Amino acid sequence: MSGAPRDSRRSGQVALFTHEEPRNTTEAIAAAAAAADAVGCELVLAHGELGPLPAELPGLTLADAPPERPDLCLTLGGDGTILRALRHYTGTGVPVFGINYGTVGFLASVEASELESGLERAFAGEFETVSLPGLELETEGRTAVAVNDVSFTRSAHERVAELSYSVSGQEVGRVRCDGLVAATPVGSTGYNLANNGPVLAWGVEGFVVSFIAPHTLTARALVVAPHDVLHVINEGDRNIVEIGVDGTSAGRLGPGEEISVRFRDGLSVLAQLEGENFYRRMREKFGKLAH
Repeated sequence: MSGAPRDSRRSGQVALFTHEEPRNTTEAIAAAAAAADAVGCELVLAHGELGPLPAELPGLTLADAPPERPDLCLTLGGDGTILRALRHYTGTGVPVFGINYGTVGFLASVEASELESGLERAFAGEFETVSLPGLELETEGRTAVAVNDVSFTRSAHERVAELSYSVSGQEVGRVRCDGLVAATPVGSTGYNLANNGPVLAWGVEGFVVSFIAPHTLTARALVVAPHDVLHVINEGDRNIVEIGVDGTSAGRLGPGEEISVRFRDGLSVLAQLEGENFYRRMREKFGKLAH
């Protein structure tokens, strides 16, 4: 998962994804449109991403949906926006360049304070790319992909869940708990870290499984090999377990039902500035939270 150099060439078409609170990025959208117009780049914004803009902006094209295979995807938001873009462009090779308008911005290429220089670098292709793995599962008749994590949590106001999981056909754990999380190396610094699970450096092949608030002293997190399939079973006799993909609802696991989770390498592509790496991100992002 090491950074791969990318030719320094200007992008012809760029998809734009924005924050859930678009009013926080209205000025940034205008700045991105102006920067795109200045270099002759087409910046495409789907109507669903659109917040209140002051006027029609040169350099900005409005569309019904994001372009299928742009040269680049630019995000103005936090990690949630970046994850949404990474999932949208799964398997396409489209790099996602994030400008942080969120809280932590662990996946962001630059901070909001670096907007002008960040836009210049993004549109000029002056960045490296990192191939990110993901987790794949079948839920409610469709395939869902997670870049960060897949979570199985008890429904609100319901009794404690009873979950078991097996790997390679062998049951590893059965625990009364609030839930279970399977996280990629990228996602290991999120929900999994809050569960006291191990942090996996980017480049580690495999994923980690950890319990949420287990009602036992013996539950331990487990790092699963990339070729092994995780099977999660709702052992409860009446309670439904909610399934989440990168923090968004992805279905339910009924009593006695089972679902499988698989590791998939090279699902999405993240842009980062030259010289950036996982350990620098850890120091800068989590170091800030410690003050």
